[in-house]
Amino acid sequence: MITIIAVGKLKKNEFRTLTEDYMKRISRFMRITLLEVADRDCDSDPAGAVEAEGEDILRKIPPRCYVVSCTPEGRSLDSVAFAEHLRQVFNSSVSDICFVIGGSAGLSDKVKKRSDMCLSFSSFTFAHNLFRVILTEQIYRAFKIINHEKYHK
Repeated sequence: MITIIAVGKLKKNEFRTLTEDYMKRISRFMRITLLEVADRDCDSDPAGAVEAEGEDILRKIPPRCYVVSCTPEGRSLDSVAFAEHLRQVFNSSVSDICFVIGGSAGLSDKVKKRSDMCLSFSSFTFAHNLFRVILTEQIYRAFKIINHEKYHK
């Protein structure tokens, strides 16, 4: 099973529609769910907001889950290497992977320490709505690569 834990709610229908479409496509290969935690006001106390969001995220992580935190300082992979990494994780004793998307002020150190992998999609900053689409599309692409199905190129 794949779980995506994200800070905040999708506010624009276009992004929600695209994310749901990729999740539906992924569900052909693996069960997938999206869990949202409340985003905190980071204008007055960014560090406090990150810590509070981090505690909420940690409570949502399923037990015995392989955790991948999406963060700019993480490891960078191309699509083929990402697919291979997922394949290796699922071929090990792990049956659940959890992807974590932080809030606008980032992820807490506690979440990063709980992570089995920190993954960077780019050094660019992405809108949270858009990043959910990017993440789900890459997960879908990975399953197409793993299953030798046409889509990747």
